[in-house]
Amino acid sequence: MFTSTLALLGLSLGLVANAFPTQQSENGKNWVVIVAGSNGWYNYRHQADACHAYQIVHKNGIPDEQIVVMMYDDLATNEQNPTPGVVINRPNGTDVYKGVPKDYTGDVSGRKMEHFKCFKKNLSPGLLAFPNDDLHVADLMDAINNMHENKKYGKLVFYIEACESGSMMTKLPADIDVYATTAANSHESSYACYYDDKRETYLGDWYSVNWLEDSDVEDLSKETLIKQFKIVRSHTNTSHVMQFGNKTLAHMKVVAFQGNVNAKPAPPMTLQPVEDPDLTPSPDVPLAILKRKLMRTNDLSATKKYFSQITSDLKVRELLAETMRRVVETVTGEEIMTQRILSAKLDLTQHQCYQAAVNHYKIRCFNWHITEYEYALRHLYALVNLCEGGYATERYQSQG
Repeated sequence: MFTSTLALLGLSLGLVANAFPTQQSENGKNWVVIVAGSNGWYNYRHQADACHAYQIVHKNGIPDEQIVVMMYDDLATNEQNPTPGVVINRPNGTDVYKGVPKDYTGDVSGRKMEHFKCFKKNLSPGLLAFPNDDLHVADLMDAINNMHENKKYGKLVFYIEACESGSMMTKLPADIDVYATTAANSHESSYACYYDDKRETYLGDWYSVNWLEDSDVEDLSKETLIKQFKIVRSHTNTSHVMQFGNKTLAHMKVVAFQGNVNAKPAPPMTLQPVEDPDLTPSPDVPLAILKRKLMRTNDLSATKKYFSQITSDLKVRELLAETMRRVVETVTGEEIMTQRILSAKLDLTQHQCYQAAVNHYKIRCFNWHITEYEYALRHLYALVNLCEGGYATERYQSQG
């Protein structure tokens, strides 16, 4: 058997289904899967987080043949990159892109992934969305339980950077040697950080940056997972960092999952604190970037362009909110109940109802895989509340 890490970073999460060898040596092996499922310059931070994670496990002795990296890989050569070939994860930071394996690049979700399911930044409870598909919590739990039953791992650790990421792990069993930490609980946003004026985008995600930079500066052969969790939780004060699953694993050393215990540990780094991390809720990142560009420019044509883009973005957000309000009102038939459904934040338990409602909404209303409608994910909590309130999926679908 062996221990393994799944690093779930930025708009990123990866699940190995059959990639681990079933026959292991006596000492076992560490396997690491790192996935950044988003693309586009405004999502820079997700792939930067993923590249940083690679650098950590690589320098701590895990060979590249036991590291799987999945990312779109459109940053280093992007025309907006002022430092071609270089990707950084903190202000004035070192290059985290150099040497990163290109196991799966481009639209990783569009490939025939026989061994992986991967997903992007979560902006809704109970599902994780990546460019062209979604993974629902029930499917994730089924996959994890299947891996356990078929002895696909010895011990497994998840780091999940996503809005409402806690909703993906609330049903994680405590007796199958899986431990997970998440950027937020079932109702909160995760946060982008480190806005860079030169690149005009955010360089990292706050929860991910906190655990990654902790791994940089600590002696991982002495630090335990629970110590790292407490440090990250105290630093990530914008949301409730959570832990799930078998918490006994949290007393193991971090190096057991982020490195090779038989290799010489990498010497801890020294990082200068960043005075202002520029924390921004992840759903607001595209609009925040446009506003910053508008404030900095002195060019009249650029001012008009950014103002027009901001106005358009706000109109789309209003349309998405109004559409969901009309959907809920049509289903409930009551204005008072509509307001309750729209304002509540219930925990998801009716997974079958929710999955059917979400799929129907995506087909009939707004497909959040289209960049223009990505913010639609922020309103899907209303569908959770409809299902939890006993409004049958069939009734919702009959109303269109």
